[in-house]
Amino acid sequence: MSEHGTAPGGTAGAVWRLRSRGCWQEAAELLRPGAAHDPAAALHRAELLIEQSLFTADHWEPAEDALRLAEARVAGTEQRAAASCARGFLAYVASVLGPRDRLDEAQAALGRASAMLPPASPRRPLLDFRRGLVAENLLRDPGAAWIAYRRAHDGAAEHGDRLLHSYTWQHLASLALAGGDRERAREGFRASLRLREELGFTVGVAPVLAALADASDGTEAARLRAEAARLVQALGGVPVWLARRLRALPAPGASADGRIDRPVPDGIG
Repeated sequence: MSEHGTAPGGTAGAVWRLRSRGCWQEAAELLRPGAAHDPAAALHRAELLIEQSLFTADHWEPAEDALRLAEARVAGTEQRAAASCARGFLAYVASVLGPRDRLDEAQAALGRASAMLPPASPRRPLLDFRRGLVAENLLRDPGAAWIAYRRAHDGAAEHGDRLLHSYTWQHLASLALAGGDRERAREGFRASLRLREELGFTVGVAPVLAALADASDGTEAARLRAEAARLVQALGGVPVWLARRLRALPAPGASADGRIDRPVPDGIG
């Protein structure tokens, strides 16, 4: 969820362009050769495939395999912390969208990451953000979520991570909306949308459009939802949970464990 590889040229640029259009598997293939020996590439590849699971509610095995490979490759405290942070995020995503509750695993992994990272580490804002997600959507503690998101928000701004900053704007705005502050919510959603459009993070635009619609009224809300629905359709139905909510596509059939039909929070990631 952090901003990786937004340079215009080379492999990093190609990976970013594929990722931003929701082509996670193709992006991960570009990183496969390096992931075999480079811990940073292995971590990046794992994060891509975890993000794919977040947007598709599927592809759990490739994400698990890539993360295990990264965990085996990492060296040094910062990389081990990054792998634990990714492990906690995958457990969180699987708890919300997957077949079983992995809250204990998510909390333990994020706690390990926190113990390893120094306070000024550039990796800490992403960790704080993910701890906020767990607090908001699994522990149902909006106060703790706000504190974690606020730390992540300030850290993302300090370290220049614009993609993470777009996520913190979005989630702080969602909490503001839940608290009845529609004006602050609109301000946050607009800031998030602006950042994603500037970055070209196309796959992340529709969720913010839909969130901004929830904070808007009448014709404007309808226009924003219609725009979000068109974008979801253009991207092949991702995020799947937003596609169902907007009725942009026919609802998929439930899987054998029934997880497709389980209610999903609007702001899951």
